[in-house]
Amino acid sequence: MGKPDGYKNRIELLQGTLDMLVLQTLRWGSQHGYGIAQAIRSGSGEVLQVETGSLYPALHRMEKQGWIRSEWKSSENKQRAKYYELTAAGTEHLTSEHARWTQMSGAIASLMEPS
Repeated sequence: MGKPDGYKNRIELLQGTLDMLVLQTLRWGSQHGYGIAQAIRSGSGEVLQVETGSLYPALHRMEKQGWIRSEWKSSENKQRAKYYELTAAGTEHLTSEHARWTQMSGAIASLMEPS
């Protein structure tokens, strides 16, 4: 039995790519987990969806790496939420990962659409 139709156009993100997208999202300011997932979804034209089961372990891992830090605050609707923000080390890692991603995506495009 195949996957349900809802999964047909879903793009699975590799761990490093998810980290890069989260860090990029946090460049625009601190955000709680749900806000990060929404920013990735809307910023990708609804193509990329980050599941909670992938997002929160990634956030914890990136916090251990020192790329982000977190703080409990009140959200827009007055609920307590953990907000994440980019650190200097996170900005440095994002710059390096973005360069690597640009090189990798260019190489893949060359293979998929040879001239």
